[in-house]
Amino acid sequence: MVILCLVILSACGNRDSPGTAAENHPRPNVLVLLTDQWRAQATGYAGDPNVSTPNLDALAASSVNFENAVSGMPVCSPFRASLLTGQRPLTHGVFMNDVQLDTAAVTIGEVFGEAGYQMGYIGKWHLDGHGRLQNVAPGQRRQGFDFWMGNECTHNYNHSVYYDNEDPTRKIWDGYDSFGQTDAALDYITDRQSSPQPFMLIVSYGTPHAPYHTAPEAYRQRFDPGEIELRENVPEHLHEQVRKDLAGYYAHIAALDDMMGRVMDTLKQTGQWKNTIVLFTSDHGDLLGSHGAYKKQQPYDESIRVPMLFRIPSELGLDIPAGKRQAVINSEDIMPTLLGLCDIPVPAPVEGVNYRAYLEGADGDGIGASAVITCVQPFGQWNRLMHGGREYRGLRTQRYTYTRDLDGPWLLFDNEQDPYQMTNLVDDAEHTALRKELDSLLQDRLTAQGDEFRPGMDYIAEWGYPVNETGTVPYTH
Repeated sequence: MVILCLVILSACGNRDSPGTAAENHPRPNVLVLLTDQWRAQATGYAGDPNVSTPNLDALAASSVNFENAVSGMPVCSPFRASLLTGQRPLTHGVFMNDVQLDTAAVTIGEVFGEAGYQMGYIGKWHLDGHGRLQNVAPGQRRQGFDFWMGNECTHNYNHSVYYDNEDPTRKIWDGYDSFGQTDAALDYITDRQSSPQPFMLIVSYGTPHAPYHTAPEAYRQRFDPGEIELRENVPEHLHEQVRKDLAGYYAHIAALDDMMGRVMDTLKQTGQWKNTIVLFTSDHGDLLGSHGAYKKQQPYDESIRVPMLFRIPSELGLDIPAGKRQAVINSEDIMPTLLGLCDIPVPAPVEGVNYRAYLEGADGDGIGASAVITCVQPFGQWNRLMHGGREYRGLRTQRYTYTRDLDGPWLLFDNEQDPYQMTNLVDDAEHTALRKELDSLLQDRLTAQGDEFRPGMDYIAEWGYPVNETGTVPYTH
């Protein structure tokens, strides 16, 4: 394994012991490790036969693993706005890429900051709507984060733009950006090891999102396309291309796994491992040939399911054992859950669920039984004109996926009996009662959320977003 900077803990006698930093401030640090387009299946601990992720496997072994976690609107900016606000896309309004999150929103940055946290953000933002390579100006547009080494959006990982705190000068990460972003995160963590204030840091990586073949050569050499095992739902005519692309995708993942190891080592070396809640997740998945498609937005598991690990140190005194959980936690639930774990009141505008009680053993009111999945307006890589995109609302339960489009019932899968979602049961007579039950449950959820499920262009007009002929918000660099 390639580790860019590994210092063995036993050799660090001049550093604080692993328990020291926990005594400096009463609340835990929070570290969010956010990746882009990493589907839930693609880790060693999830059983992927193609990739080894020893550092994430070790993290998973000491974490709560939400195996059914979903990205409720599986595309970049909508997820990120839900992460920051704890709200659903039709509430915060970011149901498209390349639009701006309201600067008056009540965000995770502001709420943790008001509770006395130092707030840091490193990496991809994609919530500003002022051009993908432009600076996100300090102040309200940074939504409560005071430390900043961020970029709006780029997928040129070897010539990656960022802006450093108050400096408006465009900078470029040295080499592969995941390495530089990790270096910045390690400096941030190390610099705060003796601080009386806790920190909340989001490290937002751009990979393993396409382009798939741009990881450092040492990682790309690990994966032979001819040896890649494909999912059963990849059609034969795509096999050669998908094997090639998966080899590059896994190279990005292997590099990120090494970066996870560096982060965990630094938390231990600086005495903050026992006083830091670590969340590892992704904004959405990637179909990568499954169902004959690529990328995201669609309601299939490869698109909507994401890894989600909460490492909650036992030293915090919370009665939350590590292990697998089956609750279908959604994007808007992340903010209130992190606040709950830190004993910070959840503000009124938040719509997500605080899962702390569930994690402590409560099992009432059907918490985690299902999550709503949504496409308000198909755009970009799944636009209606070129890719057959469609609006939908659906439920992902612990067993089933049910989806309705504007014309009525569309998809029904039994994910227990059909894990690759290859048999659509929506018109199967034996499953009529189940379909009606799920449709009724979905309608109840939509009614409760005030979602009228109208055509996407209705919402585009309501929010005043400019779109092109494909229904996509154009963006500039």
